[in-house]
Amino acid sequence: MRGLRGHGWRIAITLLPLLAGLAHTAGLLHLPGVDRLDAQLQDARLRWHAPRGIDPRIVIVDIDEPSLKAFGQWPWSRERLARLTQELTQRQQVRVLAFDMVFAEADRTSGPALVQALGSGRWPAEPGFDAELARRASALDPDGDFARALAASPGRVVLGVHFDGEAGAPDNPSAVSHVQPPAPLLPADALGPDAARVPAWPTLVASLPGRTTGARPGFINVVFQPGQDGVVRTVPLLARLDTAPGGYYESLALATFRAATGSAPPVLRLATAPGASPRLVTLGLQTASGRLDVPVGTDGGLVVPYRRPGEDAGPRFRYVSARDVLEGRLPPAALRDRIVLIGASAAGLQDLRATPIAAALPGVEVHAHVLSGLLDGRLPHVPDYAPGYAWASLVVIGLLLVLGVTRRSAAAGFAIGLGACGGLLLLNDLLYRHGGLVLPQAAALLAGATGLLLSMSWGYFVESRKRRGLMRLFGAYVPPQLVDDMAREPHRYSMRAESRVLTIMFCDMRGFTHLAEHMAPTTLQALLHEVFTRFTEIVNRHGGTVDKYMGDCLMAFWGAPVAQADHAARAVHAAQDIVAALPALNAQHQAAGLPTVAIGIGLNTGPVVVGNMGSALRRSYTVIGDAVNLAARLEGLCTPHGVPIVVGENTRALMPETPWRELGEVQVRGRQRGVRIYTPEGPASARPTAAAPVHRGHPGGPRPPAPARTAN
Repeated sequence: MRGLRGHGWRIAITLLPLLAGLAHTAGLLHLPGVDRLDAQLQDARLRWHAPRGIDPRIVIVDIDEPSLKAFGQWPWSRERLARLTQELTQRQQVRVLAFDMVFAEADRTSGPALVQALGSGRWPAEPGFDAELARRASALDPDGDFARALAASPGRVVLGVHFDGEAGAPDNPSAVSHVQPPAPLLPADALGPDAARVPAWPTLVASLPGRTTGARPGFINVVFQPGQDGVVRTVPLLARLDTAPGGYYESLALATFRAATGSAPPVLRLATAPGASPRLVTLGLQTASGRLDVPVGTDGGLVVPYRRPGEDAGPRFRYVSARDVLEGRLPPAALRDRIVLIGASAAGLQDLRATPIAAALPGVEVHAHVLSGLLDGRLPHVPDYAPGYAWASLVVIGLLLVLGVTRRSAAAGFAIGLGACGGLLLLNDLLYRHGGLVLPQAAALLAGATGLLLSMSWGYFVESRKRRGLMRLFGAYVPPQLVDDMAREPHRYSMRAESRVLTIMFCDMRGFTHLAEHMAPTTLQALLHEVFTRFTEIVNRHGGTVDKYMGDCLMAFWGAPVAQADHAARAVHAAQDIVAALPALNAQHQAAGLPTVAIGIGLNTGPVVVGNMGSALRRSYTVIGDAVNLAARLEGLCTPHGVPIVVGENTRALMPETPWRELGEVQVRGRQRGVRIYTPEGPASARPTAAAPVHRGHPGGPRPPAPARTAN
């Protein structure tokens, strides 16, 4: 939670798209773009994972352009349809024959219709002409021939029916077919209170010979209410007729599947939840090979399990021209045991549909894809917990984005956000591939991508400006690595004065006045530059803040602006490293003909005021207080005590594990009580690493305290 501090506005703007996504999922806010993206992602996933190539079990007899050119415009005479039926059911021995069309009117090319069209008395008077014409016309019965051809294969033929009118609308007498609808598959009360969710229609247009031939009815409606983009992604398997006889009817694909597998009418399985009405979830079908549960939506719809073309972009099903069938060009039994659907691909018959796999797919092929999926048991579906999954996805994406906001680098935050979106895509892909689950993901993806963009923009334009300001403020005082740490949480740092307990160091070069009198200014400048550079590097390495350079003296402190629990230890170790580095530095000076340098270091820990101090014309980040003054006094005690480092008792108390040598007690000007002073023993490389506090005295036993001195 500490990492969230200072990021309130950034987190809020990051979560705005997620809140919009939650509102859309709950139905409180409609975002059409989300639905369109979900549909497009579903289409892409379907095309990627759909089985490839032709399904050999299903054949489409196509009323194509060559067939219309050979036999004339549609509708064809029933006599020709009778010959087509006989060729397929008898000579070709197909397993099931399904018509993706409705024959709702009598054949207009029949004998009686021709006589009525010509009319008696229109021809030159000739005894018995009208009577003979009527007698010969009555002997022609194309509708009867078609009905008899269908009846010759009972249970193997599916005839199309068509629902018409607006769902739930009152009866429209002008649209009601004159053909009595066939008996429904299931009674009107099969779903009970859930019936209102299945599409209901006032009119069922049936085929004329359907009731007398034993053919199964199957409605040919591919869609009842097209989606926003008109793409067919789901098709209804059940629909309800409101008017007499009422009840539920099956789709052409379901009726054909049941005819091919000998399945009984489906058993409807409902799901119940506390406080909600039962919902339709599956259609249970008992086939010869076992039970098949067909997952459907509450409206009885099925996600179409489309196939994709083969390697050469060929068709998904075998198409045979109706002309070739009627002209007997197929060898006998060439279609034996195949399921044959008769439909039209000719553009003039207006039975082309937009689908995820083709911009203009014949409606009969949509039924073929459904039938193929039923035969394979390959039935993708939207589970009833899809809304809850969408909510959970949004919440997880939101949490990961908030985590990304608090990362130490923009790259890490971007990787977390991008990984969350990519992980959601991968999870949905796995669930679709292995479980056939079609789950919503667009809301979470859009919210995640938009939130990530807003977060990165805020971080770049707002928080990075704060970081740059922070670096301008502190870059001259603290080492670069500390500036980087501060830049990750800029809200925690400012130049405002505050009270803190710090450890202060004064490092002074001995004999500087003598050096200044006997060295050229440029040589002295180069010497100071080299010495201070080396000392400053050591201070930076130990996380110290360089306060200022005062002639031959370096002042630094630890514990601000970045809080350091071990500020005393850092300061002591830095002092030891400075002392350890001095011999090598002096050796370089001697080789260059320069004088050697001696130093004295005073360290003290105590409460101070740290912040931006100075005037309106010039300010600097520094520390003031009695603890600072004492550190300066302690530095002056190095020479009389013959040691390079003098440490106050407060600093020593914070490092009980370090070996110390007590130098005695001194009286400091301005203090009534004496101050005990110490110096660390051993080289810097011999620092103790034990975690437990250990106090070590002087080797060989206690040493008597040194005589008291006064620090002026």
